[in-house]
Order: sequence, then C-alpha cells, then structure tokens
Amino acid sequence: MRISDFYQLTKPNVTFMVVLTALAGLYLGARGPLDLVLVLETLIGTALIAGGASALNMLIECEMDARMKRTNKRPLPNERIGRSEALVFSVVISLAGVGILTFLVNPLTGLLAAITLISYVFLYTPLKRKTTLATLVGAVPGALPPVGGWTAVRGEITIEAVVLFAILFFWQIPHFLAIAWLYKEDYRRGGFLVLPHVDPNGGSTARQIIGNTLSLLTISLMPTLLGLTGSVYFYGALVLGMGFLYTGVRVAMLRTSKSARKLLLFSVFYLPVLLALMTWDKTPF
Repeated sequence: MRISDFYQLTKPNVTFMVVLTALAGLYLGARGPLDLVLVLETLIGTALIAGGASALNMLIECEMDARMKRTNKRPLPNERIGRSEALVFSVVISLAGVGILTFLVNPLTGLLAAITLISYVFLYTPLKRKTTLATLVGAVPGALPPVGGWTAVRGEITIEAVVLFAILFFWQIPHFLAIAWLYKEDYRRGGFLVLPHVDPNGGSTARQIIGNTLSLLTISLMPTLLGLTGSVYFYGALVLGMGFLYTGVRVAMLRTSKSARKLLLFSVFYLPVLLALMTWDKTPF
C-alpha cells in the first residue's frame, strides 16, 4: 500500500501523457535511428520531473484537496502519507529528473525541465486560488515536454519545436475547461478559481473553448506545411480538429454538463491520435 500511495502522488495518468508527448517530440526531432540509451534517459528524466511536480502540487494543495469530492481520497488528505515524507519524495525525484536531463541528455533539455517544474509548482499552483488566468499559465509547463523531447535529440529549439509547444498549449485550454465545467462546484469547495466557477451563464467559457479549438485546428496543420509530416497527417489533423471544434461549438450552444463531458472525452481521444498520426507520417530527413 505504501508503494502504491507514493505512486499515486505522481499522478500516473498525467505523467504517462507527459512522457508520451516527450517521446513524440523526441521521435519527430530525430535524424536517423534513435539512440535507445538517450531515449531511456530522456523519458526517465521526464517522468521523474512530471511525477515530482505532481507530488509537490498535491503537497501544496493538500488542504484544498481534502474539501473536494474528486480528490479527498488522495494519499495526503487521507493521511496515508505524511507531509514530510511527501516533501522528501517529491524533491528527490524532481532533482533526480533535472540531473538526468542536464548531465546525461544535454543542458538545454535540463533547463526546460527546470522551467517546467518551477512554473508548475511555484506559479501555476498558487495562482489557481487567485485568478482564472492560472489556466493559461499552467498550459505553459504542460506544453514543454515535447519541446524537451525535441531538444534531447537536436540540442536546439527550432520552429518545429515551437509548433509542437503550441499544439499542446491550445489543446490544454478546452481540455481543462471541460473538466472545470463538470466539477465547478467541487472546485468552488476547494477554493480554486476556474472560469466556469465565475462565469454563471457560460458565455466566457464557451468563447474560450471555441477560440482555442479553432487555434488548435489551425496550428495543428503546421507540421505538414513545415515539411515535418506528410499529407496523411495533414488531412487526419484537419478531420480531428474539425471534430474538436464541433464538440466545442456544441458546448457553446447547449452549455450542459453532457456536452462538456463529450468535449472532455473527445479531447482525451484527440491528442494521442494526433501524435500517433504525426509520428507515423513523419517526413524522412
């Protein structure tokens, strides 16, 4: 049980998605065969950073999590793990992740990892209780892992890496707003300021969802225009983007929990399929 509790501190589902996006960036940036040792070092370091950031987030938000139905069974609010233990665990794995990426991969990737950790824990986490703009701030560390994968093999940030960042950034906004819509009362109990919480009629939330899904549709076509992927990806991204935009428009029109849940489910489907298409249709260098 103790091992399982510490594992839960790392938010395994979130960490898995972070590692998946880093792997996509690594593969897309690679010229020629991948160095498997480098791949392992990058993914392990990324997983440690993601897990450490999540654990620190849970530690800081322990009291808020205790008030929310969706989080009050977590190891810290449920007192299955002590705060001092959680602090040591999260700091150790975070520092290990930064160290691996800095010294075994390259300093730029390590720097991006450090920025991810610091911005998530010390900017996004406290801002969640003060402003709805925290969602935009939190989307930055959430969009950096594929850039880290890219720099792991390239050693530099190129326009393609910026596009990968933008895809993840714009994807996160409607994804999170759908969650916030469904759990806005829970977020209210926890003391978090999310847009659906302060937007009773849903108008501002709907505009944000449509604006960001439309931006995502546009930016998701850029890999082909830059020569990174082929036409199969282009048309696949177009169909996926239209589907995402459609589910967003439905939320704007209906403004119901049912439509928000459909948006959330489509967002979860959208990202791995888009990344799979991108890697499968990668243009040979």
